[in-house]
Formats: sequence, C-alpha cells, structure tokens
Amino acid sequence: MKKLLFLSLLTLSSYCSFSQADITESELKSHIEFLASEKNAGRFPGTKASRSVVRYIKKDFKKQGLQKLGSCYEQKFKARIRVAKGEPEKRPVKTSNVVAFLEGNDPILKHEYIVLGAHYDHLGIGGPSSKSDQKNAIHYGADDNASGTAALLEIAEKIAAHKTALKRSVIFIAFGAEEQGLLGSTYFVENPLVPLSQIKLMINMDMVGRLNTEKHVYMNGAGTFLDGVALLQNLGESMGLTPIVHAGSVGGSDHVSFFKKDLSVLGIHTGAHPQYHRPEDTADLINIPGHQQVSEFIYQALMQIATTDYQLEFIPQD
Repeated sequence: MKKLLFLSLLTLSSYCSFSQADITESELKSHIEFLASEKNAGRFPGTKASRSVVRYIKKDFKKQGLQKLGSCYEQKFKARIRVAKGEPEKRPVKTSNVVAFLEGNDPILKHEYIVLGAHYDHLGIGGPSSKSDQKNAIHYGADDNASGTAALLEIAEKIAAHKTALKRSVIFIAFGAEEQGLLGSTYFVENPLVPLSQIKLMINMDMVGRLNTEKHVYMNGAGTFLDGVALLQNLGESMGLTPIVHAGSVGGSDHVSFFKKDLSVLGIHTGAHPQYHRPEDTADLINIPGHQQVSEFIYQALMQIATTDYQLEFIPQD
C-alpha cells in the first residue's frame, strides 16, 4: 500500500505542475466575497438571495463544462424551516440542490461515482440556530459555508481541466438547507439521480476556510473506506498540513446523510472558532492562503481515487 501511495503522489504532483486551471487564492477570495456579501444576506433558503446564489453556482458549473445530471442543474425540493421552541411552524419554502457531473473514461469504473459536496446556505438574519444575542443581524457565513462552496467551485474547475484522467465519474453537489437539518443532502439520498449503489465515496467540505497556524485539517469517516486513514494522513503530511484523521466520528454535516445509507464518506473541516453561527463569521477572517492549500489537498485526495483502480467498499463504523 505504501508503494501505491508513493506512486499516486508522484502522479498527482504532475497534475499540479501542468494544470491549466489552478485553484487560485484570487478566485477563492472572489467566490467567498460574493457568497458572504451584504447583498446575499446570509443565503437563507427560499429567499431572493438564495436564488441568486443558485444562479451563480449554476453559471460556474456551466462555465467549467460540467454536465447536467438529469434534466437540469437544479434538484428542487421544499425545506421546512426551523423555529424556536414554542413558535408556530412556518410554511415550507422552495429551494434546491445544484448538481453537475463529469463522466469517467474507464468503460467499467465510469459507472462508479465519487460525490464532492458542500452546502451553500446559511442562517440569513439568525433564527434558532444562531449563537448570537443580536436580533435581525446578517449571519454572513463566510467560513460556514461560503468556504466549502468556493472550494467546490475551484476544485471542480481543476478536475474539469484534467477530466481525461478520470476513470471514475465525479458528481458535484452544492446542497441547500443544510442548516435546517441536512435537508438538501437528505433529499438527494432519498431521491438519488444515480443508483446509490454506484456512489462509492462522498467527500463533504464544511468550514474549510480557517486553517490555523498549526495547519490542522480535521477529517471524519476516513475508516469507512479501505486504507482511508493512511491515504489521508500520508497525503496531508506530504503537503505540509497536519491532518487529524478519524476513522469514525462521522460528524454532523451533509455527509451524514450518505453514511446513513451505508455509503463511504469523508467530512473535512478546519476546526471550530468563536464566530461560528454568529454575524462575525465574515470574509475578512478567512485564511485565503490556507484555504487554497486545503482545497488543493482535497483535489489531490479525490484525484488519487478517481483516476486509479483504488478499491472502494463501505466499511461500517460505530
């Protein structure tokens, strides 16, 4: 296995050296500044701002030449909004997942899918999930999860530039209504656009924009696929990161919806911070160079699996 990892790292280093569409700090910053802008007002499901963000993601997917998975790029659904205890229920709102894919080139492995996902929604002006005492204040959600969405767009761009190397197919999903209870990812696994049996790994990015000085990258669920812990530990260290890899401890973001369907998952984040679910989670606090480094790491991890015969099968975890 060590020999395979070494050869794979050499192969992946060539992707970095000759890339025509690098993951750049400037593009990551631009995406985050749009997503976490005053205009988009916290990207709350069912709002005009949320629809604007969906159009932005669709436009970027189309620009990179990603294909529709189904009849369109949107998977529409209705989201039930959380309310504080004792408050009346609100009418469900219309929102959507944004979905695209790139087909692999191996005649057999192209029927296996790796899902790369991140939720684009946040808390709007607060609500019961807010940790702040401020009322009606925009919760910008720069790290949670403009950072994951920006990484999704940039990684998709780089994968598209190297799509001829893909053996397996890759599905890209920007999930809606995660903050309301993983609703977008739950809807997807209950209404899958490909057979769930063909999804071999789901990689989720939620809060990947605040890499600390120790360069800690936290990964959950790495034990749900063969040699996942060793793969991610070795790759992370080779890239100058400090990976903290958990075999289980799957976590609490959109990858959980896939894990509940007995699918291999990997949840990635750069750690909690005092601005979590508060108005202070703003774009100026994102560590852009660190965000670029983490995005590159995720790209390389995905490509190591998508461009090889890496064995994938679900391994249950407690």
